[in-house]
Amino acid sequence: MRHVLLTGLPGVGKTTLIRAVADCLTDVHPAGFYTEEIRAQGIRKGFRLVTLDGRQQILSHVDGQEPYRVGRYRVDVAGFERLLAELDLSHAAARLIIIDEIGKMECLSKRFRDEVTALLDSSRTVIATIALKGEGFIQQVKQRPDCRLVTVTGDNREHLVDKLVAAVRESLKAGQRG
Repeated sequence: MRHVLLTGLPGVGKTTLIRAVADCLTDVHPAGFYTEEIRAQGIRKGFRLVTLDGRQQILSHVDGQEPYRVGRYRVDVAGFERLLAELDLSHAAARLIIIDEIGKMECLSKRFRDEVTALLDSSRTVIATIALKGEGFIQQVKQRPDCRLVTVTGDNREHLVDKLVAAVRESLKAGQRG
């Protein structure tokens, strides 16, 4: 299986894990993004996307004015799509793509869904976090035969970095042979 999907309960450490894996794989020059919480006085107010090359974009915020909503967060779909256009992951030179996350907020964007599909169908290797729950596109991605689904728990997350790095390196090596 060429792609790795990390799932698990919210707050279990999926983003921390995918960032650690990305840090271990800088020699292969991955492209993509991860998500950070926006906090004020210890309270989560939203989420910010951070690209592996350092760009940032607010994805959602409780004080946002956007018409799209997931829970108490207003989702900036237009801003997210601008960032996706700048990243242009489908045409990036990178053989490894990091996506944090394939979740309800991100899936409001048709461009995102189309890009994820194109990346998974390409010869690249994708490592992504994906919502534990979700129907439609989230469920479709989880059911792909070329994706290995790994459930992250409090018990296993510390031991997964080395295993995931090895799995991704093997996938990249197989991609060069194939």
